[in-house]
Amino acid sequence: MLDPTVVAIPFYFGSMEAERRYLEKRAEEQGPSPAEYTKDDALASLTMGTVSLFAPLVSLAACKYLAPGKGRFPKILLGTVAGAVAATVVADRLARHDEPEDPEPLPTDEPATRRRRTVRRWAKKVAAVGGPVAIGAGTLAASTTIATRFSPKAMWEKGGQRRDRGKGAAPWLVALFGWDLIYYWNHRMMHEVRTGWALHVVHHSSEHYNLSTALRQPVADVLGLNVPYGLLSYAGIHPDLVNQARGWNLLYQYWIHTDAIRRIGPGEEVLNTPSHHRVHHGSNPKYLDRNHGSILITWDRLFGTFQREEEPAVYGLTKNIDTYNPLRIATHEYRDIAVDVARSTTWKDRLSYAFRGPGWAYERREQQVVGHHAELPAEVRLVDEAVPEGAGVS
Repeated sequence: MLDPTVVAIPFYFGSMEAERRYLEKRAEEQGPSPAEYTKDDALASLTMGTVSLFAPLVSLAACKYLAPGKGRFPKILLGTVAGAVAATVVADRLARHDEPEDPEPLPTDEPATRRRRTVRRWAKKVAAVGGPVAIGAGTLAASTTIATRFSPKAMWEKGGQRRDRGKGAAPWLVALFGWDLIYYWNHRMMHEVRTGWALHVVHHSSEHYNLSTALRQPVADVLGLNVPYGLLSYAGIHPDLVNQARGWNLLYQYWIHTDAIRRIGPGEEVLNTPSHHRVHHGSNPKYLDRNHGSILITWDRLFGTFQREEEPAVYGLTKNIDTYNPLRIATHEYRDIAVDVARSTTWKDRLSYAFRGPGWAYERREQQVVGHHAELPAEVRLVDEAVPEGAGVS
């Protein structure tokens, strides 16, 4: 079966050009808007869209070699996880063991004191490396397992074919709306779990909103921690139908990335529409983490994440990264997670920075900065407060 998202490529470019011309005329009459095309923004979106077509081919092949099971590479991956966890646990203990129980500080020139401080310093360095490696390698092991063991094809072979529902209209609809429901939960988790957000933030990074934004996609979504769509095939839905459902769902989402269509009447109550999706892309406080559906907005109404468009959306992130570099767009949140985990001194914080919501992570980071600032000597705090806000921050 042909992938409808590939067949539609000529339509993508034709519709973007038509929208661009319409928005130019509208700007002449009504003034500029964040829906308009800019060269750098559109080029970044198209570049990432192109890469996202080919990157899964590489990542899927890598998954087969890395997924836990037989072979050398899976053993290396799991050994890395175990080794990093063990090294970090030991380093944490050494870093804390160095703290003197006696409330009276030890003389700084004592050899024993110097040795303990050296051990503590190196223990912190080991933990700063071991923590991110353990969580990164562990997440990779889990994601490759999901991608290989729970794919539609794998689940079909594990038992789905014994429940074969055929390829008629009814199983096709089950595949279409089953995919839609699973997508809702995966999309919601991408906003509520930081490792998922690191992957999905690519799509929200543009401060513009037009059809080119729909093509700004993650380049390795196969490595995400998702509810597996293969569950549909395990229930007897043929993998071909599941893959078709994927294509039609993604194709549907293309047209809702526009400001040129305001409302579609009664369809607003059932379908995901440009109006509802503008809300999803808004960084306005009332719009955050709302309207996660693909084709149907019914899931958001049912599970409490629906928000109607009531004010103009401010597109982009709550803190924009101000770059059109595709590599930076794709990796900046992963880098921030690694830095936050490296700075953490407990497993609770390390795991929370990776798997709790991005909002929690940003608040926790601010608390730690404030706490660290309060612990500094008074003369250091005075110097620190003299530095303009944001200076030296990447």
